Amino acid sequence: MPGPNPAGAATGELLYEVSGAVGVVTFNRPNQRNALTFAMYDELARICRSLTVGGDVKALVLTGAGAKAFASGTDISLFRQFRSGADGTQYEEHMESVMAAVEECAVPTIAALGGACTGGGAVIAACCDIRIAAPDLKFGFPIARTLGNCLSAQNLSRLVALFGFARTKELIFLSRLMDAREALGIGLIAEIVDVESSSDRRGGSGHDETSGHDSRGGQDKLSARALELATQMSELAPLTLYATKHMATRLRQGEGLSRRLASNDEGQGRRQAPERNSVQDRDLIELCYGSDDFRSGVEAFLAKRKPTWRGR
Repeated sequence: MPGPNPAGAATGELLYEVSGAVGVVTFNRPNQRNALTFAMYDELARICRSLTVGGDVKALVLTGAGAKAFASGTDISLFRQFRSGADGTQYEEHMESVMAAVEECAVPTIAALGGACTGGGAVIAACCDIRIAAPDLKFGFPIARTLGNCLSAQNLSRLVALFGFARTKELIFLSRLMDAREALGIGLIAEIVDVESSSDRRGGSGHDETSGHDSRGGQDKLSARALELATQMSELAPLTLYATKHMATRLRQGEGLSRRLASNDEGQGRRQAPERNSVQDRDLIELCYGSDDFRSGVEAFLAKRKPTWRGR
């Protein structure tokens, strides 16, 4: 697979700014439905890895420019450079390093989803801690209808952890896109943000006929709600959030191992009860209970005052 082109981030195709204690990443190729270049993927990973518990940035919002898409996946023109299956393996391995950086980001992450959220964009959203969406969300992986490639085992396991084996296979086998109401119903998103302005409801001139809502106002409302939630999380105990998200990732990764071990045991005529706790959690428990934040929290609670969290 050809190497990443570093021009993407330099030309403003991925924007990063900090508002108070919240970092905001914007995929900024609205005319291409925010299709992702290799440079954009790499810059996203770099930003996620740069954030630390107790740092100035305490939460991260991911959003897409324009009203048509959060991110529509990898720019398909980049696949013209692939010549063999080995290119696909190298690509998926590189993508896994990016998705792991998002999933393991030290601070909470919120994906603000509007319009198309497909392919690599949908995996990025799945790696975030919380997802909210505009009513026009279209989420899925129509690769059986479009490209004829496949998802990696890690990415499939992320989807299965979110909404189960049956729906994951059904989405891919039918190449259909999930709308916002379905996504809310299965817990994929936390809420649907009403992005329609009062002029839209009256049929005013501010309505963008191509997108289904006021494109600028709608995106502003979605981003504003994401910033509101991120600010709320930035005021909470950072070590609690860090430990919870990393323990959840370990549980997802450990589940696949447990299933394989159980399958092997049954194939050999042995059925073993699972261990009480097959996922390593001691380091995260000690991190929280041994912290200054925990001691400060106990004293603040008993004194009936608001605690001050420092992430240590």
